[in-house]
Amino acid sequence: MKTQTDALIVIDMQNDFCPGGALAVAGGDQIVAPINVLMDDFAAVILTQDWHPAGHSSFASSHPGAEPFSHVEMAYGPQVLWPDHCIQGGNGAAFHPGLRTDGDLILRKGFRPAIDSYSAFFENDRTTPTGLEGYLRSRGLTRLTMVGLATDYCVNYSALDAARLGFEVKVITDLCRAIDLGGSLATAVAGMKAAGVTLA
Repeated sequence: MKTQTDALIVIDMQNDFCPGGALAVAGGDQIVAPINVLMDDFAAVILTQDWHPAGHSSFASSHPGAEPFSHVEMAYGPQVLWPDHCIQGGNGAAFHPGLRTDGDLILRKGFRPAIDSYSAFFENDRTTPTGLEGYLRSRGLTRLTMVGLATDYCVNYSALDAARLGFEVKVITDLCRAIDLGGSLATAVAGMKAAGVTLA
């Protein structure tokens, strides 16, 4: 039963995160069709989109000699250095061609050159807001279901922030896929459970 307080948040279903992309998540394209079907069950659908300027500070290529997936310390804390991905206006940043994009809102994140943004709610300093919280509250959307890519990064950070902000949060794990960098998936799952996120 669709209620007016329920929102589906579809996280970063973009070409660069799907097989063949610059930061491909294994099986990322397999969840597109079931996510499309799920959209009809919600009063609101929000899609997030990683949207980096070229030369973003989270790219390994911006740090001479650094390897992708290595770590650096930024002013806001530890940061994984990624392959160049989801560059504004490029095909990699576009949504997977099979994904429905007829949702209520497309929220772009990671567009500030000096700071990365995994969460749909905050930059990686955990304080600079994206504006999503205000949008949801102004529409009375209090129960959030999350799907998308990747379970252990953008889905995880979004779910933890939503729970911290007082939303009721559910992550449908079958409709997510993980990068699983050095055990990051198990850590993310444990963290979401501890924060009161429902894993369905």
